[in-house]
Amino acid sequence: MARKSKVPINMSALLQTTTGTLAHIQTKTNSLTILADIVRQICPDLPVDAWHIANCRHDTLIIEVKSPVWGQRLQFERNTICNALMKSTDGTFSKIEIKVNPQGFRQQRHQVTEKTRADLLQLAQAVAPKNNAVVNEKTAKQFLEIAKNAPKGLKEKLEKLARVAGRR
Repeated sequence: MARKSKVPINMSALLQTTTGTLAHIQTKTNSLTILADIVRQICPDLPVDAWHIANCRHDTLIIEVKSPVWGQRLQFERNTICNALMKSTDGTFSKIEIKVNPQGFRQQRHQVTEKTRADLLQLAQAVAPKNNAVVNEKTAKQFLEIAKNAPKGLKEKLEKLARVAGRR
């Protein structure tokens, strides 16, 4: 019986040889990373939070910007970005579409905040002491973990609950 090789498999080589969905996702991810690097190099004055890559379709990458000012700045550099993108992705992506969407940035942050608040409220209700029982140390640690990613006001309240639990 032949022995199996104990040499680890290089996963990047595995991804490159695959022709399925995983390879397709990897190609798109690499292209999006390359585009982000290209935009940062060509437009160093563009703030990181002013734009993001929204989607990619066929040979077009869609960039959403927060304001028309930043959209115009990208429009000025469109040809330079397209040429650099074509060279680096071997012609996979050759067009860039720039869309101004200030609401997309606000909704995305607002939805995450509301979802976080709802999750935290549900968690607080689940671990809330019944019959005026004392919050134990395990729950206090969980409150501190949750407080790390919570908004300012909620963070203070969770830390206060954790301190109360620590005293008893």
